[in-house]
Amino acid sequence: MTSTDPPGLAALRPRLPSPVQEVMDERFEHRGVRLLLKRDDLIHPELIGNKWRKLGPNLTAAAGRTVVTFGGAWSNHLRATAAAGRLLGIPTVGVVRGDELAGRPLNPSLTRCASDGMRLHFVDRAAYRRKSSPRDLVGILRAADAEDAYVVPEGGSNAEAVRGCRALGTELRGLAAVAAVACGTGGTLAGLAAGLGPGARALGVPVLKGGFLTAETEALQREAFGGRCGTWSLDERFSFGGYARVPAELDAFAADFEQRHGLPVERLYVAKLLYGLVTLAGEGAFPRGTAVVAVITGRPFP
Repeated sequence: MTSTDPPGLAALRPRLPSPVQEVMDERFEHRGVRLLLKRDDLIHPELIGNKWRKLGPNLTAAAGRTVVTFGGAWSNHLRATAAAGRLLGIPTVGVVRGDELAGRPLNPSLTRCASDGMRLHFVDRAAYRRKSSPRDLVGILRAADAEDAYVVPEGGSNAEAVRGCRALGTELRGLAAVAAVACGTGGTLAGLAAGLGPGARALGVPVLKGGFLTAETEALQREAFGGRCGTWSLDERFSFGGYARVPAELDAFAADFEQRHGLPVERLYVAKLLYGLVTLAGEGAFPRGTAVVAVITGRPFP
């Protein structure tokens, strides 16, 4: 634990700051660019990467109350929240998108959540889309018998999470001109950019299509810091059709990266980030002499 860690979470024993590993890759070396990997996947065996950074402050704020959060059937965030609940003895409820799943056998991801003690509550997709409405949220919590719970939004991104992710940026100060991260809800990018020092910029690679993350990231920074912080941008070209889309080209790229560097590559987020960086390097987007950090936020599951 460090002095910046949320209090009361010492039992989780995170590895902070996470290590930085330089890899030799001719696709970058040919352009005079250094590639560094920020191994946030090594922070904790179950609260991996940005899940630790975002959940830690929220678990502290929950102060032992039941934690309710949201996600799809394969949500990394749901699994991390369930694991944290088990490790800390905090009750957790997962609101799962898709009431049609309620009568089916649980997939491996939801099975892990349930085995960690998370109570699963399935809602129809229309109601799930309305969960950010205060009135609809009250109805969901009432139906889940969790009206007094502490609510963490889908993906874990709120002001507390963004402030927690700021430490990621401070850990990278002076190491690289560009720090890149895959984005789902924008919380990690918002904190990363705020923590980087002068002269460095953050690059977000969205894993969902839709072009909404600029506004979402700005809103999160306003909530956390009062306004836009740091230098950051998004490159929307590498979603491969949307969340959880892993076409053969992306899978082959990830397998090749694993073979080159001995790094297990998580497909839904990390593979898209690394593919994007290789593409950008090939396009000459990084001046010669640039050091680029790729934040490795997860590991393959199962």
